[in-house]
Amino acid sequence: MEDFLSGKIKKKAILVSEGATFMSSIIKDAMKEANFDVVSIRPILDEVRANVHVSNIIVVYLGEHIASSQEALSYIAEVVSQKEKELVIIGFKNELSLIYSLVPTLQVLAKELLRPLNAKDIIAYLQKVSSQMSSFYVKKKILVVDDDGVFLRTVHDWLSSKYSVSVVSSGVNAIKYLATNTPDLILLDFEMPVTDGPQILKMIRSEPSTQNIPVMFLTAKSDKDSVMTGISSKPDGYLLKTMTSDEIIRSVDEFFAKEKKAKKKEDDFWDF
Repeated sequence: MEDFLSGKIKKKAILVSEGATFMSSIIKDAMKEANFDVVSIRPILDEVRANVHVSNIIVVYLGEHIASSQEALSYIAEVVSQKEKELVIIGFKNELSLIYSLVPTLQVLAKELLRPLNAKDIIAYLQKVSSQMSSFYVKKKILVVDDDGVFLRTVHDWLSSKYSVSVVSSGVNAIKYLATNTPDLILLDFEMPVTDGPQILKMIRSEPSTQNIPVMFLTAKSDKDSVMTGISSKPDGYLLKTMTSDEIIRSVDEFFAKEKKAKKKEDDFWDF
């Protein structure tokens, strides 16, 4: 792990593109320059399934193949949301708009690199991503669960400067994520279709592997009855969606500060 954080070991990367074009070759060279060990694959489901799980980062170079690649890109979105991988999508604005219409969750999960651009731009951007990936492993990890894609992206952007943030858009995807990941905090939407927040919290608390993960409810309702209903489920906290970015960040900061203080107090007790 120390070698990974220091950059001594190359991070594994997948470049998804249709064939060996001039631009894809430039991108691959730029990825190598940014200290990635690169494997090139086509946007075909079987190739994606065979390679994507062993990578730390997935770079998708868009082109004319977009419409026929929906299945493969949907699978990439599922893996990225559950496995805490970095995803970068490179393309023209109209290509990005098309892929987001086909696979909406990509807009929340992906970092964008707009064309036109040159090799220096790509290298600089990927080096920045590489640095962020290294810091990912030492930051507190937060999972945000909400069926509102716009809110997901907003909260992700607010918290990402200080925390490692993963997002999923449903309770079912949250349970899938928790099967292989253990975040330090879950921000869970109270009201969601199919399976709501209290039901998901009950599932989390019933599993030995997840029962101790802190959960804070997210809700748009601030009336007394709604607040009391939320509290009755015994979450570790309660955040209003109407709160500003500073208020949400401060609330999360205060939660981790209290948790750290409580842990220190417990450690001091046992040391005594």
